[in-house]
Amino acid sequence: MSEPYPDERVAAIQRAQMRLYTWIAVLMLLGIGALTLYSIQLGPLVGPGVETSFGYAVALMFLMGATLAHCADRMYRLWPLGRKTRTTAPGPITDLALATFAKVVVVLGAGAALAYVLGGLIGAW
Repeated sequence: MSEPYPDERVAAIQRAQMRLYTWIAVLMLLGIGALTLYSIQLGPLVGPGVETSFGYAVALMFLMGATLAHCADRMYRLWPLGRKTRTTAPGPITDLALATFAKVVVVLGAGAALAYVLGGLIGAW
């Protein structure tokens, strides 16, 4: 098995990336904590602009969570005891793959339309 760090220069770059991803993760956790406190401080969602503020806070928390998930994945790939293999390159785009994608899009669109109609019916009831 080959050495995980063949060159000291590569190891230095990986350490720098690990520090960068660690700081990003820490900042994202602090941001999520601050937005959580802000959301709790808002109180009932009936005031003018409160719903919008709450929605923005939740959207930013989801965005920060996605960034955290990405950073955790990248850190795991860089960590010396982490993955030792690389993912395979994606295969070519074929007609079968496009047909499968189109089927999934149609089914998801139909499900979303059905949920919208049912939500409107339940809301009017």
